[in-house]
Amino acid sequence: MEADFSEMRYELQSRDGLWRRMQLECQQLHTELLKIKEYKDMQEIQTKHQSSRVQLTEPLENKNTESLLFSESQEHQQEELNKIRNHIYREEQSHCSEQERMKTEISDLTEELHQKEITIATIMEKATLLERHLKMELETKDKLLAKQQLLEFQYQVIKSENTHLKEMV
Repeated sequence: MEADFSEMRYELQSRDGLWRRMQLECQQLHTELLKIKEYKDMQEIQTKHQSSRVQLTEPLENKNTESLLFSESQEHQQEELNKIRNHIYREEQSHCSEQERMKTEISDLTEELHQKEITIATIMEKATLLERHLKMELETKDKLLAKQQLLEFQYQVIKSENTHLKEMV
């Protein structure tokens, strides 16, 4: 039972480690997502500033070209952002399902341990009762043995008296 308990503890520890790694990965992905958002916001601000400067200094053709490039860049960044969001979502779903499974397993193991504890307590109680019963039987047998020895002694005394009386007769 101790080996089973140790094995369960080891499995729970390894799953806890896995769960912590998944949490760390989710945190890292979330941090990465925030950095990308920050970068995108900065780019939008820079682009707005550049756009206003370009309107003042460059012809309309250059502005259109830059806008197209920016749009392509923004689309690419949006795709990357969506990929990251999807990955984070999948990781969170996986983490939640793993967490639920681990909770269920822990609950099952706790119930099993509780049942084993009840069984051990029952066995200990029965062992105590048997021990008392054996002590009582042993005491009874000791009393009977003492009584038998006393009777045997009395028999020997009576026998010797009887022999003595026969000799006298």
